[in-house]
Amino acid sequence: MISKIDLHMHSTASDGSDTPEELLQRIQSAGIRTFSLTDHDSIEGALKLEKLVPDGLRFFRGIEFSCYTEVKKCHILGYGYDSEHPAFQAALKEGRDLRMEKLERRLRYLKEAHGIEFTEEERAWLRSMNSPGKPHISRLLIRRGLVSTIQEAIDRYIDDQPGRESSDPGSWWIRAEIAVRAILSSGGVPVWAHPLGGEGETRLTREEFERQLDILCGFGIRGLECWYSRYDRADVDFLLGEASSRALLVSGGSDCHGRNKNIPAGMLNDFDRPVSEEDLTILRLL
Repeated sequence: MISKIDLHMHSTASDGSDTPEELLQRIQSAGIRTFSLTDHDSIEGALKLEKLVPDGLRFFRGIEFSCYTEVKKCHILGYGYDSEHPAFQAALKEGRDLRMEKLERRLRYLKEAHGIEFTEEERAWLRSMNSPGKPHISRLLIRRGLVSTIQEAIDRYIDDQPGRESSDPGSWWIRAEIAVRAILSSGGVPVWAHPLGGEGETRLTREEFERQLDILCGFGIRGLECWYSRYDRADVDFLLGEASSRALLVSGGSDCHGRNKNIPAGMLNDFDRPVSEEDLTILRLL
């Protein structure tokens, strides 16, 4: 069900297919009135988009940090931050540096494991990006005719890299504590994104969820993304109960990536009820 609010979307500043200008057109066409741009480890798109938003629409700066704890990887959304705050800038730099290291590791793996070596021009294109990710590498593989879709490229050539999450998570993602406290220090609101698992991710067990939530609450997390495009009524009800019992704010978003994921902007659930601004208590604070 399409809603008039969406606090979780991506642009070409990370792994979405739409430029900030194109995303704004998509938002207006969908009738969305309140929204945020939450690119992975990047604020370039958000800072650009906020200058383009016309009167009548409500926009919040956003970001999605790729993080880990001793339990598992997690994604931390941040809203309303001061982008110039030193702690926020430090977390942003660490996230970008790790993304660039991941890119080089993936390029080496493609060459060593699959005999795929990109041209100097292709590598320069990848390295020029603020937040290079799997979809960008996938597009190059599609151009070479090795695969037909982004998901096929990810499954066959990128996510088959052994040991990529187990040996040293600190070489892939920043610590969740750093992200949460950087957002708080900069006056922003940190939220645990798709806390049961996002699109294409392995779902957390109930034990993993509770342990992860305990840790993130200890760091100062302020909210849960209870409304999410891939969650059913039981998932939403469970998360709303957890948010209520721990006095956490309720947020919601589609995780729209344009053509890179089959998730329409404004889709915050998979059942027959649009999400309203009254459902998202985080808006009382932003």
